[in-house]
Formats: sequence, C-alpha cells, structure tokens
Amino acid sequence: MPDNRKQKITIIGLGLIGGSLGMAMKAGGIGGQVEIVGHDRDMGVESVAKKRGAIDRGEHNLPRAVENAAMVIIATPIATIPEVFKQIAPYIAEGAVVTDTCSTKAQVMRWAADLLPPAVSFVGGHPMAGKEMQGIDNSEATLFQGRAYCVCPSVSATPASIRQVTGLAQLVGSEPLFMDAEEHDQYAAAISHLPLVVSTALFTLMRASPSWEDLGMMASSGFRDMTRLASGDAQMSFGIWLTNREALIHWLDRMISELGRYRELLKDAQDEALLKEFTEAQFLRDQFIAEPPRRKPAEPIEKVDRGQMFTEMFLGGLVAKNMQRIKDMPGIMEQRAKRAAMVPPEAAAGDKKPRKSFAERIEEGVRRDLEKMESGQAEADSDDKMPDDGTSVEPNP
Repeated sequence: MPDNRKQKITIIGLGLIGGSLGMAMKAGGIGGQVEIVGHDRDMGVESVAKKRGAIDRGEHNLPRAVENAAMVIIATPIATIPEVFKQIAPYIAEGAVVTDTCSTKAQVMRWAADLLPPAVSFVGGHPMAGKEMQGIDNSEATLFQGRAYCVCPSVSATPASIRQVTGLAQLVGSEPLFMDAEEHDQYAAAISHLPLVVSTALFTLMRASPSWEDLGMMASSGFRDMTRLASGDAQMSFGIWLTNREALIHWLDRMISELGRYRELLKDAQDEALLKEFTEAQFLRDQFIAEPPRRKPAEPIEKVDRGQMFTEMFLGGLVAKNMQRIKDMPGIMEQRAKRAAMVPPEAAAGDKKPRKSFAERIEEGVRRDLEKMESGQAEADSDDKMPDDGTSVEPNP
C-alpha cells in the first residue's frame, strides 16, 4: 500500500541505471522521507528491483505509477522517450519535476518541450556512469560515486526543480555538471559515443577476418578491454546514433584524421617522433588517471542541503494537490449545492458562524502541512546528528 505521508519519486525503467539510482538514493538516506515507486515494462523486473532494495514498490500501471509523484525519473532507452512522454503527460501532477538519464540531450529536450505539459518542470540529466553488463541484476548503489552528472535544465524549469535534480545528483555521490544540451551532445559524442563506435568497429573488423579463429585464440586482455563497449545495450547504442548523428560524425572524422597522422609516422619511419607520441600519451594519461580534471574554483556548484531538497519537493507536492483541488472545485460546489438544498431553512438560519472561503481553507491547509513538515524535518535532522550507535548517517557528499 502506498504511504500517503511521504512524497513520491517514480523511476520509469529499472535497468542498470534506474535500478542503481534507486539503490543509491536509499543508500544516501532518502528512504525514510520519500516512497520510491518503480515501473518497468517487465513486471518481473519490478519484483527483482524491490527484492534488491532499489524501490519500495512496483506499479505496473504507468498512469498510476506517475500520479501524484513529486519527481519522475525516466531511465529508459532514448528511442522510447517520446512514447513515455506521451503516456505519462496526462497524469503528471502540476508542479512535478521530470528528469531523464539519456546519453543525448538536445533531442530529448525538444521532445519534452513538445510532449510534456507546461506546468511540469523538465530538467535533463545524464549520469556519466555505466558498464557493459546491463539490467537490474547488475545495478549497484555505488555506480555514480565520484562521477559527473550532467544537468541540462529546460528554459521553463523552475529554480526549485533544478535544485532538486542537483540534489539528486549529489545524493547518489555524483558531481553536478551544468551545461547546454547542444554542448553536452558534442562533448558526449567525443568522450563517450566515439569510444563506443571505435570499440564496436574494432571487434567487427577482427570478427569479419577469414583468420578469426586464430585471431580469436590470440585475443587477450588488450583486445577484450578495447572491445568491452561492444557488449553494451544495442538499443542504447542505436538511440545514440539516431539522436546525436552530426556530433558523432564530426568526432569520427577527427578520429580518422588522427589515425591517419599515426599512419604517416609509421609509413615514413619517423621513429623518434613516434616514440615521443607514445611517451607523451603515456605521461598525460597517467596524469589524467591520477588527477582527473575538476571544476574550476570560479565555477562552484552550491551544495544542496538534503532538507532543502525535500522541503521543495514537499512544496511541489502541495502545489500539485491544491491545483487538483481547484480543478475539482466545480464538482465539489455542485455537491455542496445539492446538500444545501436538503437543509431545512430554519436550520440554515440558525447557523450564524461565518464560513471561510475555499482559498482561505487551502492557505490554512498548506500552513498546517508546512508546520508538520518542519516539525518532522527537525526531528529527522536530530536523529541524523545523534544516531543511537554514535555513527554518522549523513548522505555521502
């Protein structure tokens, strides 16, 4: 049974990324404050996700899965995004935040603008983490630790919704990296999509050779490491090609040019220059592994307080609920008119107490809910700071 006292986060798509996000949120201390609901096209995957602790419950009915959710996270293949948007659009609560985990952003942002209701804030997301083994069985809470999490807000996204997605990225152990969607796709094509194509091309080249049986027997760690990405999700790879074609072709051309440069060094027997290339590349890569680039001090990302994240999520939920009350107002007024017609005139005349307006009652309801929330948050913060066993339970930075 759903817990109506908690705000609701819905994850659509419970594969490697969706399952890992749920597990990481739980590990970050979110479990006591929200209910994580999961939806997957395979009901069996929902069951496995619950057993692995990635979600609190599965909901195979997609409209019910997103109904009244404060945040909806879409972790499905890129090609399925338009259909997912179409299916959930009529049921998303006003004021809710929708985000995704797709490897490309510009096309997804256009789909969101066309297909999602204007009262919803869409904030594009892309955690730069993964592995070739897909599926809920390979999900892990530490998948995003120390990784960049690209955040690409839509032009209509509210500041509160951006803070919520930033808070999500920090909660799962990532470093938020803000960028424009087009800029993201160019960079992702270079650093993520090009290696995928090169890895796949290397494998298909060797596999198509008439000498494959001998080549395959000789293949060791170098070949296996270089072709690891070819074992990734084919549907994901296809979606990347479909939605980031121009950027990927640009970087493929540059890769071909770079390979041509090395070919000329080999062809012309420029041994000293070739040795210099290998030496410099080794030094620079070792330096990159030891000290990966970090955001410049001039571009700090404000640390989102977990309490602030949930406060804004709670307020978003209140807005959605009260907007729904306003939508239901005509029916409510009709029912009240019918009841009033059944009250005897003398009884109505004896009721001298002034009635408050609908807006006044909503205001009072919001105030009461905020007071309860603040009281509950204060208790939760106190529990976080002084656990029974004396250890810290604050989420990982």
